[in-house]
Amino acid sequence: MADKRPRIVIVGAGFGGLKAAQLLAGTQAEITIVDRENFHLFQPLLYQVSTSELAENEIACPIRAFFRKNHNVEFLMAQAQGFAPERRVLLTNHGEVPYDYLILAAGATTNFFGLQSVEKHAYGMKTLQEAIAIRNHVLHMFERANKCADEAERRRMLTFVCVGGGPTGIESAGALSELVYGVMSQEFHKLDFAEVSVKLFEAMDKVLTMMPPPLQAEAIRVLSGERCVDVRLNTQVMDYDGADLKLKDGSVIPTRTVIWAAGVKAVPLLAKLGTAVDRSGRVVVGPTLQIQEYPEIFALGDCASFVQDGRPLATIAPVATQQAAVCAANIKKLLCGDTQLLSFRYKDVGSMATICRGHAVVAMGSWQMKGFFAWVAWMVVHLMRLAGVYTNITVALKWFWNLVSGIRLGRIITNIKEK
Repeated sequence: MADKRPRIVIVGAGFGGLKAAQLLAGTQAEITIVDRENFHLFQPLLYQVSTSELAENEIACPIRAFFRKNHNVEFLMAQAQGFAPERRVLLTNHGEVPYDYLILAAGATTNFFGLQSVEKHAYGMKTLQEAIAIRNHVLHMFERANKCADEAERRRMLTFVCVGGGPTGIESAGALSELVYGVMSQEFHKLDFAEVSVKLFEAMDKVLTMMPPPLQAEAIRVLSGERCVDVRLNTQVMDYDGADLKLKDGSVIPTRTVIWAAGVKAVPLLAKLGTAVDRSGRVVVGPTLQIQEYPEIFALGDCASFVQDGRPLATIAPVATQQAAVCAANIKKLLCGDTQLLSFRYKDVGSMATICRGHAVVAMGSWQMKGFFAWVAWMVVHLMRLAGVYTNITVALKWFWNLVSGIRLGRIITNIKEK
C-alpha cells in the first residue's frame, strides 16, 4: 500500500537544515534530506583544517548518523538543480523529489563580487574541500620555497594574503600566522623567515563590524603585534592572476596564496524558483518564513532574506538554528490543520571570534570580554555545537595540546598535483 504520509523535503544539511530535520523527525511525516555531500559540516572551524590544527573528520559528521533511530528520515545524496513548484517537485541530478512541504536551507557560497580572475585563482573558505586545498597549498609553498634559489619567487611563495576582515578572515590570518611562525619556523632550518609575510586586507575602515570598537581594536592589536600579521584597512582587491595581487590604489603584492573571506552570497539554485530575492540572491520570506508565492515552501538561514528592525539578518548559524525551530513548529501546525502560524523574531545571542591561540573577543549585548577567558568561552561554545562525544573529546584534546605545545600534527599533504 502506498505511503500516504505528508512528504517534507529539506534541501541542505547545514545548521538550519539539520536542526529542522531533527525537530521534525518525531512527526508522522516522511522526511527527505537532500544534500550533495553526505556529511554535516561545522563551518566555523574550517579555518582550523586549512591551517593543520584539526582533521577533516573532526568537523564533519555523516548525515545518516544523526537519524539512526528515526526511520521516517531518509537522506538523498544529490544535487538540487531546480524546482517545479506547480507540481510540488524538487528537481535533482538523480530525478524528481515530490514534496508537500519544502524547506530551503542550502547555505551560501563565496561572493567574489564579480572579480572573475580572483574567483579563478584565489581560495574560498566555505567547503571542506576548499579547506583541504588551502592546507595542501600552504604546505606545498613551504616545501617548494625550501628548494627555490630565486629570492623573488621564494618571497612570492612565502607571502600569504587573507582578504576580508570578518570572523573567517581574522581567524584564518591568526591561525596561519601561528602555523608559520610557531611551527614552520622551527622545522624549516634553511629558510629565512624574514622573507615570510602574512597579510590581512579589508576593504572597509574596520574589522569585525558586528563587534564594538574596543574589540575591533583588540583584534587588530593582537594580529599586528603579537601575531606579526600585516593588517591593512581600506584596501580593496581588484585583480589576481595567481602570481600578483593588484589593489585599487595601484600597488601590487607578489603572492601565490590568496584566501578569500570577503563575503558570501546565496547559492544560484534559489534564483531558479522565480520568486523575489535580495541583493545577495536570498529568497524573500514573510514573518512565518514562508515564500509568499508558494506558502508550502519555507526558507531559512543563508537562503532566507528576513528583514528585522529595518535590515536583513546576518548569515550566521544562530539565525539559521532559531529559524529552523520556528519553521519546524509551523510545519507541525500545518500538519495538524492549524493555520495560526508563529512569526519569527531573532534573539541576538551575541558574537565571538578567536584571534589566535589564547586570544578571542566576545560581545553579548553590553557585556564585552577579550583575551584568554574569552578564548576559553569561545572554545566551550564551539565544543557544545560539535556533533557527538567523540568529536568533543578529540577536538578538546587537540586544542589543549596545541595550547601547551604549539605543535600541529595535521600537516599532511594529501594531494600530489598542486593548484
